[in-house]
This record gives sequence, structure tokens and C-alpha cells, in this order.
Amino acid sequence: MNAKLSTPAAGFTLLEILVSLALLGIALLVIVQLFSAGLRGISVSDDYVVAVAKAEAMMRELLNDDTLSGKDWSEYTDDGYRIDASVKESLRDRTENLQVRLFDIRLSVYWRKGKRERSVTLNTMKIMNKEVGL
Repeated sequence: MNAKLSTPAAGFTLLEILVSLALLGIALLVIVQLFSAGLRGISVSDDYVVAVAKAEAMMRELLNDDTLSGKDWSEYTDDGYRIDASVKESLRDRTENLQVRLFDIRLSVYWRKGKRERSVTLNTMKIMNKEVGL
């Protein structure tokens, strides 16, 4: 007796194709979400770079001002940023016998992205000579 053994049919079954398509779909979804998260991160970092550049420019103006005095103010830029600045004389009791004054400068930049308000704050101090009356 010579019985022929049947060989399996060549190709893929419908179930194998559906499983592979499902796995491919899940992999593509994960990749798209990763790219989306990366693009959101780039957008947020771009906003921070612009805000820090505005804060540094304003801080340079304040540090170059030879007539600096204690004051607080706020201003809005045309592109939707709000800049709050505060200049206060600090350690007045420790510098009253010295020929210098010490100012504490705090500068904050605020902007709204979607529903969230974001901000960047820079702090520094500046020493200035006291004006001596003759």
C-alpha cells in the first residue's frame, strides 16, 4: 500500500493575514503617536526659546540702565507675550554705609498656549554706585 501524504497548501490563511494586519496597524499607530509627541515638544520648546530671548533682551536693557530705580511694570508685546518686571532695592540696611546700592531684578514672561499659561522668569542683581551730592 502506497498512501500519498498530503502536503499543506502554499500561502497564508485568512486568519494569518488578519493578525499580521492588526499588528502592523498597532505598530503604525505607535509610530504616529511618537512623531506627534515629538512635534508637540518642538512647538513648546520653540515658544520657550522666543520667551527667553524676549526676557534676555529686556534684562539687558535693565542692566544697561544707569538710572535704575525701584519700580514695577508690565507690558504686552504684539505677538501675545506679557512681560512683568520688578526692580527693588535690596539689603538697604547693609549698604547704607557703603557707596553702592544693590538692586534685585526679577523679569517674567508669560504666554498662553492652548488653555495653559506658561512662563519664564529671570532673576539677577545689579550693583550701582550711589549718587553723591556735592
